[in-house]
Amino acid sequence: MANNTINTIVVCGAGTMGSGIAQVAATAGFKVLQFDLNESMLVKAAQSIEKSLLKFAEKGKLSKEAVEKALSSIRYTSDIAECKGELVIEAIIENREAKVGLFNQLFTNNGSQLMIASNTSSISIDSIAEQVLFPSQLVGMHFFNPAPMMKLVEVIQGKYTNPVIVQQIADLALLMQKAPVICKDSPGFIVNRVARPYYLESMHLVQNGIATIEQVDAVLQATGFKMGPFKLMDLIGLDINYSVSTIVWEDLGKPPRLKPAAIQKDKIDQGLLGVKTKKGFYQYD
Repeated sequence: MANNTINTIVVCGAGTMGSGIAQVAATAGFKVLQFDLNESMLVKAAQSIEKSLLKFAEKGKLSKEAVEKALSSIRYTSDIAECKGELVIEAIIENREAKVGLFNQLFTNNGSQLMIASNTSSISIDSIAEQVLFPSQLVGMHFFNPAPMMKLVEVIQGKYTNPVIVQQIADLALLMQKAPVICKDSPGFIVNRVARPYYLESMHLVQNGIATIEQVDAVLQATGFKMGPFKLMDLIGLDINYSVSTIVWEDLGKPPRLKPAAIQKDKIDQGLLGVKTKKGFYQYD
């Protein structure tokens, strides 16, 4: 038993974030159930997790036994009726209605004691809580990509969230060898709020002909950033990054300084989403 109150963690969503979170939870010693309606996503997640764990073993960061234990701790399902545990960590699409629908179904299946942690990167926890059956059981647990590597986890306390659950989630993050930061609910929380000018001002410089994409990235990398804003947006996915910008902008009352950039919207309209489509601000082989 890895924690006094949590034995099984259900991870909803088998995309990049969901599979990464499932890997982190399994490595920390929890039983994990990974859920996704799309069975091909579950197959892909299983392959991705195994490949990632084997890389950790190759680098000497995990023993062969730890890898085998983690892999045997994860079960995969496309049946939501099987999603039963003490905690659900949600990593589905960044859409409020989709999250509300999922959470109410999970609460109906599990009851009022279920804890749900949303990995939303920008949607207000309060705005979701207002539409779910047991709002005090909802908390934000925002991992960063790639989840197995990145240490920071934002733990978001909404006005309805039971403070005991907030502390449980922060303690859980520590068990997962992460660095939790507890913050109040606010559009974009801390990181995505602070990051908006990094992306938006960079795009405005290019849009206004002051600098090129390559120049902006080179200068910011030279000052200590691990990646320039354009390479980082390509890695995240232009559609995902634009969606976060839009949510933060709208939820803050549409201030002009945070208006999403036209240059990014143009790329999305052309289907150029970054690394995942082989072309975004840069072209990839």
